[in-house]
Amino acid sequence: MKNIAILASGEGTNAERIIRYFEEKEGLKVAVVIASRASAGVINRVGRLHVPCRVIASAGFASGEALRVLREYATDFVVLAGFLLRIPGDILQAYPQRIVNIHPSLLPKFGGKGMYGMHVHEAVLEAGEEESGITIQYINERYDEGSYIFQAKCPVLPEDTPETLAERVHRLEYQYYPEVIERLVLCLK
Repeated sequence: MKNIAILASGEGTNAERIIRYFEEKEGLKVAVVIASRASAGVINRVGRLHVPCRVIASAGFASGEALRVLREYATDFVVLAGFLLRIPGDILQAYPQRIVNIHPSLLPKFGGKGMYGMHVHEAVLEAGEEESGITIQYINERYDEGSYIFQAKCPVLPEDTPETLAERVHRLEYQYYPEVIERLVLCLK
């Protein structure tokens, strides 16, 4: 059995999709979700799905508590799903090339500190881009600079608002993120 941990800070729509996807898979499961805020919507979502959830704020990541929880759940692979904290060095070292993130743009465009959620879609529209999409990447110590694993594109329409573009990008996330995670986890030794 390969155990996946999901780290999330927000509503948890991607986390829910990933959990539901792996409910049907042999030998793979989401063992734990770590939320970075006690008010994160992901907590209620995963509770309904009967997946253990721990709340660990920034200080708990810095102190090593998050790494202890990952080890407690025998985590093989870590998935960031709307997670807004920087991953500390101890976790990066414990899970080299085993931590992935999804970003709502075609990196390297519109990445880096502060570029998340609607901020990204607003920047894409302000720049007059003709396409946007998603990037799934391994993470490193710098925001959005890890090696790319997968990208998928969608058009930016003349009538788009940040909300309509976000909806189109979310559809790509929901379609591809669980599939890419499965492929990566199945390749683990």
